[in-house]
Formats: sequence, structure tokens, C-alpha cells
Amino acid sequence: MKLIIQIPCYNEEANIAETLACLPRRLPGVDTIEWLIIDDGSTDGTVAAAKAAGADHVVSLKPNKGLARAFMAGLNASLRAGADIIVNTDADNQYNAGDIPKLIQPIINGQADFVIGARPIRETTDFSAVKRFLQMLGSWVVRKASGTDIPDAPSGFRAMNRKTALCLNVFDNYTYTLETIIQAGAENMEIVSVPIRTNPVSRQSRLVKSVPSYVKRSMATIVRSLVFYRPFHFFSFLGAAPFVGSTFLAVRWLVLYWGGTSRAHVPSLVVAAVLAFVAFQCWFTGLVLSCFSTQRRMLAEVQRAQRGQELGGGLG
Repeated sequence: MKLIIQIPCYNEEANIAETLACLPRRLPGVDTIEWLIIDDGSTDGTVAAAKAAGADHVVSLKPNKGLARAFMAGLNASLRAGADIIVNTDADNQYNAGDIPKLIQPIINGQADFVIGARPIRETTDFSAVKRFLQMLGSWVVRKASGTDIPDAPSGFRAMNRKTALCLNVFDNYTYTLETIIQAGAENMEIVSVPIRTNPVSRQSRLVKSVPSYVKRSMATIVRSLVFYRPFHFFSFLGAAPFVGSTFLAVRWLVLYWGGTSRAHVPSLVVAAVLAFVAFQCWFTGLVLSCFSTQRRMLAEVQRAQRGQELGGGLG
């Protein structure tokens, strides 16, 4: 069994050697461990530092493509290199590499396809109170959206088996963390969470440039993923509010009518009709898109088979 640990990097010359030094070369239940660096258009000496520190593979992207693209490039390269299990971690050594055995054990035991490391958010002093709240709120939204029980959705410390890596697609240009969980839930993958440790922060996050921007882009990712992977659930929920409003106004009109009111209350009827139309339009849209979603699943199966054939060779 081969384990490949992939690390997306962008200008990590100062941190990559320390991060690689913490990674294991031998683990129980694993025959081979290799390290793969995804250089996302770095302009410093990241690649040279990674090679000097023992990286087995380097995938270079030019120009900078962003974290989501780098993650997918790493998956494809790991599959091509013959990985049975892929672990993704950060280049700034945020995650404690000593927890990699805990991360991959459910996969080795056949209990999970996809494992997400859950950071101790409440105890992490490097996070502000606002950031802790937003992390927990965002994870709660993703749990509801994906139908999974993942307490730390934004965590980039994760492991997956080969089958899962072949199935995953990331269409968002910002981050892969939220979309992949929603996709895993929609595809009924066995996804679990394990508690992990973190190391002291060595630098500020390059993904979270400002809290409002992060919240805005994360919510856009969640909504887009829901429309793509769970359209009927999303539009059913969207249509619920106007339907409730329409029903309330219709019932109110009937009560007034049967009570012998002297007014026609036509505006209430008009608003009720408009809200009912909006609700049924949402539900119809969800129904149509769910039919396309079935077609998407069929195409995804074809894509998985093709990727399995194309990425079955070696990687130099």
C-alpha cells in the first residue's frame, strides 16, 4: 500500500523544510510513503528547498492557479504515482504530522473513504473569538448542506483512498475544503472526522485576507455547491418561505371572507398568488435540475473510469 502526502505550496521557502522534516517515512500498514509538492507559481526558492529536504515529486503550476487548482493537480499527480491513500496537509506546518496515522487508520481499516482532521477550534488561542465563531458557524452550515457530521469543514488536513480521489472534482477557484465535503455527502461517500492537533501559527493565512471577504466567498462556494450537487434540496428550501407566506395570506383572506368582511382584500390575494408562483417556480427548478444532477452522476462515473485509466501509470 502506497501513501502519498501532498502539500500545495506558494512561496513557502521559509517553512517547507521544517514541514517535510516532520512527515513520516514509515507507518504501520503502509509499504511506501512518498512526499509530493505542488508548487503553485512560487517566486522564491520553494522548489529547491523542497527537493533539498527530500521531496519525492514536484508538480509545478505556472502562473499561480490558486489553492483549489493546486489541490486537484496534486490529486491527479498522486494518482498517477500509484497512490492508494492520499494525505493533504499545509506547507506552513499548521497541522501536527504526528496525527497522520490517526488520519489514515479509518481508511486502512475499511471504515471510511474520506477522513477530515478536526482541529481543537475552541482551544486554539491563535484564532480570535470572531474567527472561532465563524469557523464553527461555517462548519454547521456545511454539515446541514452536505448531510455529514464534520465538525471542522475548512480543515485542509485530510486523507482519502484512491476511489475517492478519482471521484472528486473541484469547480471553485477559491478553496477545495467546503465543496469536496458537500460533494462527498451528495455521493454518499463514507466520510468521517478524527480529532487532530495543531502547531503554533508561523504566518498569517494567505487564504483569509479579510473576514468579510472570506465569509462572502465561502457562502458563495456553499450555495454554488448546493445548486450543483443537491439542487432539489436547495430549491425546496428556497421555495419554503414564499409558500408559507402565500399560505398565511390565503388562510387570512378565507377567514376574513367567511367572517363577512366588507372589503375584498384583493391585494392580499394578489400577493398570495405571486408568492405561490415563486414557490412553485423554485420547486420546479429544483426538480428540473435534479434530473440534470442524475445525468451528472452518470457522467461522473464515466469520468472516474477514464481518470482511472489515464492516471494509472507512473510519475517521474
